[in-house]
Amino acid sequence: MLESMTGYGNAECVQSGVRVVAEIRSVNNRFAEISVKLPRQFSAYEIDARELVRSHFQRGKISVFIQVILDEEVDLALSVNVRKTRAYRQLLDTVREAAGIDASVTLDHLLRFSEIFDTDNRLLDETEHIWKIIVKVLQEAIDATRTMRRREGAELAGDFASRIALINELLEEIRQLSLQNIDAVRQRITEKVAAVADRDIAYSRDRLEMELVIMSDKLDITEECIRFASHNKFFLEELHNDAQGSGRKLNFLLQEQLREANTIASKSQNADISQRGVQIKEELEKIREQLQNIE
Repeated sequence: MLESMTGYGNAECVQSGVRVVAEIRSVNNRFAEISVKLPRQFSAYEIDARELVRSHFQRGKISVFIQVILDEEVDLALSVNVRKTRAYRQLLDTVREAAGIDASVTLDHLLRFSEIFDTDNRLLDETEHIWKIIVKVLQEAIDATRTMRRREGAELAGDFASRIALINELLEEIRQLSLQNIDAVRQRITEKVAAVADRDIAYSRDRLEMELVIMSDKLDITEECIRFASHNKFFLEELHNDAQGSGRKLNFLLQEQLREANTIASKSQNADISQRGVQIKEELEKIREQLQNIE
């Protein structure tokens, strides 16, 4: 199944007093370019996170964002820092006396300083335990991203299949027109030679037959049509290949298809064949543009 390089996925988990959120964004890129943003406490695990992501994506610019925050429903252990509270009270009394203010220091004044409270954030210090939760959530976000990428890939595969079907139809029309064209050219040359012979101008029948064979060989595109049809067959088979890296294989096949299309166009001396050749190359160009988004 084809996988697009464009996708988005996220996951969330509340466990052990913390809430872990992972978000992944994926866009087109020739190679695998992966960036991971983790909270400062987990910076030591950045390489591990990047390698986990890399094991699931071969191409694309992958941006990973991970948040680890205390669960709002978990009671926080708050306490008053007596030493800091007394220090701020003395500081405010000094300011009051220096400014000549008679009003006394109140609780409202002290509450403006958040430093007088201590919060027990030991949960966020349990990095090894929380990292296991991060890995679980990150894997879920990866799975969600790949699901979206596969869904878009399936849409592109349907479009490719319909264009290949049209190309096959045009190719068969070209093959039939080519046979008619060869017969018409041979008939035209024979008639011209016969007209010359009627004027008693010497000519070699063996030479004529040889020229007709050479001309027919130059105009014959049977082999090109057969190879082109074979490339189309392999292209359609690759659309249903579950292995990663189909984008590179499809690009290779596309180059071979374009080569055969150009050869057919160069050998053609028929307006109808040329017109269908142009249509084929237009369809191949549309496929090429879309293939840039396939992993």
